[in-house]
Amino acid sequence: MSFKTALCAASALALTAGVAAAQTTVTIATVNNGDMIRMQGLTDDFTSKHPDIELEWVTLEENILRQRVTQDIAANGGQFDVLTIGMYETPIWAKNGWLVPLDDMGDDYDAEDILPAMRAGLSHDGQLYAAPFYGESSMVMYRTDLMEAAGMEMPEAPTWEEIRAAAEAMTDKENEVYGICLRGKAGWGENMAFITTVANSFGARWFNENWEAQLDSPEWAEAVSFYNDLLENYGPPGASTNGFNENLALFQQGKCGMWIDATVAASFVTNPNDSTVADSVGFALAPNKDGVEKRANWLWAWALAVPAGSDATDAAKTFIEWATSKEYLALVAENEGWANVPPGSRTSLYENPEYQKVAFADMTLQSINAADPSDPTVGDVPYVGIQYVAIPEWAGIGTAAGQEFSAMVAGQQSPEEALSKAQALVTDEMEAAGY
Repeated sequence: MSFKTALCAASALALTAGVAAAQTTVTIATVNNGDMIRMQGLTDDFTSKHPDIELEWVTLEENILRQRVTQDIAANGGQFDVLTIGMYETPIWAKNGWLVPLDDMGDDYDAEDILPAMRAGLSHDGQLYAAPFYGESSMVMYRTDLMEAAGMEMPEAPTWEEIRAAAEAMTDKENEVYGICLRGKAGWGENMAFITTVANSFGARWFNENWEAQLDSPEWAEAVSFYNDLLENYGPPGASTNGFNENLALFQQGKCGMWIDATVAASFVTNPNDSTVADSVGFALAPNKDGVEKRANWLWAWALAVPAGSDATDAAKTFIEWATSKEYLALVAENEGWANVPPGSRTSLYENPEYQKVAFADMTLQSINAADPSDPTVGDVPYVGIQYVAIPEWAGIGTAAGQEFSAMVAGQQSPEEALSKAQALVTDEMEAAGY
């Protein structure tokens, strides 16, 4: 080898080493749902545009994700550079100084295009601290073929009694078809998200204006008993361990006549590659009790945020900008079709004529627009939040109450016992916190 050749080879090696040394690793903590897993499959698009950024994924079940990221951010651990969090955590953590503001995204990002409800819920003092990967409310997903066979029609805006009648008509336990599938797995964002909206729709509230727990009210008793009766009579076995993913699988397998859950599930129950009932799914607004104005719909966004302890802030923001952009929605549409685009995040998506053809697009937007976290209940309340109470103590009391209601669904205690225990633990926690 000549001196010149050796010099060129050494220079090339040094350059390669320099590029490798300059590469930044972004560690992303995310939830194990379909949209997030789909995003991981499309990240070659990101890395091809940003070869200096390496992505490392930590994909966790919902309850475990919440526990891990909460522990890490509270301790300023710096384990993650991008967190998947929601509307509950974002304003509280931003107020604590735990999140990096996202007010300097690129000119093409168009933050004003984010749906107003999502932007408001992910902001603190008017500043965006998390960008929505997708937004959701909740709605009824049901088997049109089973409804037709029962000689029934699902109203666009059903009452709970109409839901009960449909669940009874569609239940065929001998053939493992259950009239209704609902969340029973314990967790403040699992069963308590659903049970709280049921309570809202029966006229109940978590606290009165003096922050006194109200789980001993007649409205809570009626709501929880109704929920328990639905699952006991028309739900699948083992409902106390079923969360979003478990019920999604049951519905896709044709084992649920109805499923009331996140609007984001619509693309998965109508995808013929995954769902055996894809061509027989209808949608309706979340129910209410006859005579009660509030429906059992929530408002949520799974969003991406940068913790203040990250040592890769710029690279993390670059990833978030890609993952929550208009261009990413177009990328999914190109690869997976418009029905599989992450919903509920941007106004422009719902103005797109191609997306307007998607069967559940309008119902999703209606449900999101009907949800108002500042006015969640029939009675006056001192808190914000529909399926959660936006106070730091909620994660603890919601999780503890969720365990009592999950034990109820498992047949280990009555609704009255579950409510009594929940009332006591919530009262103790709130008094200890100084409310």
